Amino acid sequence: MIKQLLGKIPRKSSKSAGNGENGSNFGVDSYIGYERFNNQPGSDSGQNNGTMISMKHQNGNLGLYSYEVLPGFKDVPNSQKESLFFRKLKLCSIVFDFTDPAKHVKEKEIKRQTLLELVDYVTSANGKFSEAVVQEVVKMVSVNMFRTPSPQPRENKVVDGVDLEEEEPTMDLAWPHLQIVYEVFLRFVASSETDVKLTKKYIDQAFVLKLLDLIDSEDPREREYLKTILHRIYGKFMVHRPFIRKSINNVFYQFVFETEKHNGIAELLEILGSIINGFALPLKEEHKMFLVRALIPLHKPRCLAMYHQPLSYCITQFVEKDCKLADVVIRGLLKYWPVTNSSKEVMFLNELEEVLEATQSQEFQRCMVPLFHQIARCLSSSHFQVAERALFLWNNDPIENLIRQNRKVILPILFPALERNARNHWNQAVRSLTLNVRKIFEDLDPELFNDCLLKFQETEKKEDETKARWEARWRRLEEMGAQKTAGNYNTTACFPWKPF
Repeated sequence: MIKQLLGKIPRKSSKSAGNGENGSNFGVDSYIGYERFNNQPGSDSGQNNGTMISMKHQNGNLGLYSYEVLPGFKDVPNSQKESLFFRKLKLCSIVFDFTDPAKHVKEKEIKRQTLLELVDYVTSANGKFSEAVVQEVVKMVSVNMFRTPSPQPRENKVVDGVDLEEEEPTMDLAWPHLQIVYEVFLRFVASSETDVKLTKKYIDQAFVLKLLDLIDSEDPREREYLKTILHRIYGKFMVHRPFIRKSINNVFYQFVFETEKHNGIAELLEILGSIINGFALPLKEEHKMFLVRALIPLHKPRCLAMYHQPLSYCITQFVEKDCKLADVVIRGLLKYWPVTNSSKEVMFLNELEEVLEATQSQEFQRCMVPLFHQIARCLSSSHFQVAERALFLWNNDPIENLIRQNRKVILPILFPALERNARNHWNQAVRSLTLNVRKIFEDLDPELFNDCLLKFQETEKKEDETKARWEARWRRLEEMGAQKTAGNYNTTACFPWKPF
């Protein structure tokens, strides 16, 4: 009888099970591991569809915490919503093991629903978030986002800009929950109720560095969220802007000059594209050095195809901001121009066309001699896509106008390649395009064209004469070698060699 009466008395929760309305006191610093314990009959958690979670602290103590379904925000008065928000944040600070789908199924669903409620709460907030709320939000997203992923073998599987193995990227098994955590944080950063002066104490440089480390994730969905969040932080927290630019710069240095392995280069360049677009004029020396030391060397790695489009956009933005940088950019492209990689050559020609569109005549004249020596080599390429792409430059009106204005310098450089292509190139499309470009120069300046043709014929004649002399010399050498071999044979026959 006494046991039955005691069983009906509500059990007082232990000190470690909670701390009043703020719920259980666990977070980033104290959380290490967890284990599910079955509910005991008559316990408080059983009355509200909760479970008991064993939380292990850094000091080795083991305590039970109630993992329960909390009421919705609409079910409590406004005066208690902030307290309920705290409790939900703490509830979502427990990280479950998603490698075993059958483990903690109920608790995972409770956490997912709670995270969705947090998204709605942050989105519809109509008052400034207090410092305690900011601290708890940052703590909750930190314990969920800044986890230690299982190490994956990292191999550079890109050769000549082409994936050798068409493997799916590694997807995080915890993404159904992690995505909502990212959504909570994104809404929080973007919210007009987030006080920048207050929040910058918790979203500090160390926090930003961790976000930049995460953008190397193999999961493209996570990288997309991180790209958006970092862009929001850059736009909202002006105090962090120089640090973010410097940190991205360091990532590029390590990628180009050390590892050539990073999953988030394209996303970082997309962030930078927007940042560069907002640079004030005149450009600071710091920004110009960033172009020369970080962006242009990004053309060097073999996996350029993975991020070339946003890189090209960033480069073009600089030239559009300051036309005097066109000479620097073009010479940088020539420095890293691929020698044996035809797919990269096509990408370089695509980017070169975009840069030349924004180039003024004065800057064009500074670099046109080395530039058109390289274009002449592209025209002579046996790879038809490279030659064809180089010939397509004449379909761009601004570029064609620059070439027309400086034809007296450019045509003598290009003429040998054009003439040889028109005669001997194996690809019919390349020959047709070459004849069109040749006709443009001939109609534009017949006198210059004829001079170039005469010089080419004279050079060709000299080359033929030189070739004939070399062939005659080789024949004489071969005859002398044959006579010497025959003489040695006869001498050996008459005086055979004997060892001492």
